[in-house]
Formats: sequence, C-alpha cells, structure tokens
Amino acid sequence: MSEISSPQWDNLTPGQRWKQRMQALGPGILVATAAVGGSHLVASTQAGALYGWQLVLLIILANLFKYPFFRFATHYTLSTGLSLIEGYQKKGRFWLLGFTALNLVAGVVNMAGVLILTAALLQYFIPIELSLTVLCLLLLAISLVIVLVGHYKALDRAGKLIMFMLTVTTVIAACIAWYNGPVAPEGFQSPSPWTLSALAFLVPMVGWMPAPIEISAINSMWLISRQRLTPVSLRNALFDCNVGYWLTALLALVFLSLGALVQHGSPVQLEMAGGAFASQLISMYAATIGEWARLLVALIAFLCMFGTTLTVLDGYARTINESMRLLRGSEVRTQRSLSLWVLFLAASGMLIILQFKSALSPMLTFAMVMSFLTTPLFAWLNFSLVRDTKQCPFPQPFWLVALAWLGLFFLTGFALLFLWWRYLM
Repeated sequence: MSEISSPQWDNLTPGQRWKQRMQALGPGILVATAAVGGSHLVASTQAGALYGWQLVLLIILANLFKYPFFRFATHYTLSTGLSLIEGYQKKGRFWLLGFTALNLVAGVVNMAGVLILTAALLQYFIPIELSLTVLCLLLLAISLVIVLVGHYKALDRAGKLIMFMLTVTTVIAACIAWYNGPVAPEGFQSPSPWTLSALAFLVPMVGWMPAPIEISAINSMWLISRQRLTPVSLRNALFDCNVGYWLTALLALVFLSLGALVQHGSPVQLEMAGGAFASQLISMYAATIGEWARLLVALIAFLCMFGTTLTVLDGYARTINESMRLLRGSEVRTQRSLSLWVLFLAASGMLIILQFKSALSPMLTFAMVMSFLTTPLFAWLNFSLVRDTKQCPFPQPFWLVALAWLGLFFLTGFALLFLWWRYLM
C-alpha cells in the first residue's frame, strides 16, 4: 500500500481531512509567489498585449508539460527526506556542479532584476520622490528582516498573505476589463506569433512559465524547512503542490487576458522593458477604465514583484547554501551559513544595480534563455530520481509518467528549435 492511500487517511472524517490539507499549505504557495513576478506580470501580459488570445494554448501547454517535474520534487523530498539537490549529487558530482553554476548566475541576476522592478513600482505608493537606488535599499532592508529574522515561518505567512491579496485584486481587475471590453478596434488584425522571429519572445516566456526549473529545487528546500516546523504527509504535500502550481497557471491566463483586453490593438507603442511595460500597463488601465483603477493595478504589480523579491532572496540562498554544503562534504545544515548566503545574494544583486544597471536587461535575457535551455536536463533529472524505486519507493501513476515523457519531448523540441534558429539559420 502506498503512502497516498494510507489507512490513517481513510479513517479521518471529511472535516479532519480538509483541516490537514489547509495546514499543509505553504511551500506550494511560495512557489506560486515566486512564479508570478516576471513570467506573469511581464511575459504573460505582454503575450496578450502583442498577440491577443493566440498564445493561450502555448501557455496552457507550458504549464501542463512542466507540472510533473515540479510535482516530482515534492514527491522525492517527502518520500526520501532528502533535498532534490542531494538527489542530484547522488546522480553524479557533474550534475551538482552544473546546477550550482546555473543557480549562482540565476540567483544573482534575478535578485537584481526583481529588486529594481519592485522599486520602480513602489514609487506609486511613496508620497515623496526617492531615487530607485534608495527604494531598492529600502526594499532590501525589509526583505532581509523578514527572511533573516522571521526565517521560514515569516516567509510562509508573508507568501500566503501576498498570494491571497494578489489573487483577489487580479481577478477584480480582469472582471473590470471583461466588463469594459477590448480596446482593439473592430477588424483589427493581430500579428502572428507563429513565426521564427517571434522565438525571441516565446523562448523566455516558456522558459519562465510558470517558473524556472530551479524553483523545483527551491520548493524541495522549503519542504524540508516546513517539515521541521510541522510535518505533513505526502498526500497533503502534493495537495499543497497542486494548489500552488495550478493557481499559478490560472493567474498566467488572467494576466494574459489583462494584456489582451487593455493593451492589444492600442495605437500606443508597446514597451518591452519590464519596468517601462508595468508603468505603461498601469497608465493604460487608468486611461481605459478610469483614474481610480491606477492604484488597483499598481497594487497588483507591486504585490507580484514584492512576493517574488522575498522568495528569490530566500529560495536561491537556500539552494546555493545546500549546493555548497554538499560540495564541501558537510553533514549539517546551519542557519548561520544560510544567513551568509542570503546576505551574499542581497549584496550581489545591489552591486549589479549600482554598477551594471545598463547591462541588467541583457543579463536577465541571458539568465532566462539559460534557464530554458537547461530545463529539459533538470526535468529529466527530477524524473529519473522518482523512477528510482530504491530511493523513492512510492510509484508514480501511469498518467503522470506519460505526461512527463510528453513534457520532455515538448521542452527538448522547443529548445532545439531555438538553438537552430539562433545559431544555424
């Protein structure tokens, strides 16, 4: 009998089962909080703004085909008690070194990117004029207090509050947009996304939809921290994973609808840089619906990015710390070591903002493309870990294994298409 169908669960009343599920919510919600930043606020909304509703199916497929590999992370950690990164080490030191290198680059660059975008959005709520640098420092100080002083428990509470507010306000904004109707004039011809030139936009979008693959390893580390506070069963952990993941997928479609209804077909030239695009979205919402909507959309955008800032700071620090611990051969995870990596990530991100702000956009594009190109490799790694019955005793259902194979073909084919277009055409 598998852990999923345990007799303890069968003997619970429906009310007891629901209570356990609610208590298990945490790491999956944090994954959702991390995911709704650049991939949703920027990429999903831009997809709707540029191409209307044409990319709905691609976004659904990207979320569907990545789902098994995020679920495998939860399954592996709860079944074995090991982090996903420890699983990579068992596969071979080469995989651990490759993941560490990718994680260091992605962590530092993403920290700078989400921090400066969050600071730009914070300007809507500050009554006095402050420079972006000062606002970045202010946000960094608040984030460090939450992460270093409150540890996982404070991050968990902040993530749940942010996701609740974000979901409610985003759905309200989308309903208002539906009620007012699209801004595109009748007979407007949308450009086609199904061209090779559109790959420059589609690859980063798919690469970060719903989140980069390394977030699955971050989820694994959050699960370990959660188990130290309040242990949960595999069944309830998978419920948490499903709620967070599919909430993220649903919000991706909601953000696409915002772009399709408010910006698609507008005569205003679309901004593609993250900060400029978010500012333009807020202004166009105010112009289309009314000035009162400006603060609502600004709040949605800020919540997206502040939640992502918190989870990027904590999550990447945890995975880098775990990778370095394993490379050193240490047996013990220490809070002091984790705190040092949190400070390293914060300082490195701030240094990039201070010294290399003009190069931040190409850095982010590089990180997004690298994340996409390595996704098939680490997706296969996650898959292979749960298929090893000696390490992971509970078997995967047939439908999930089939979906994983389809996902690997989809992600690999998309990556090869991009490489052919980028380097061989």
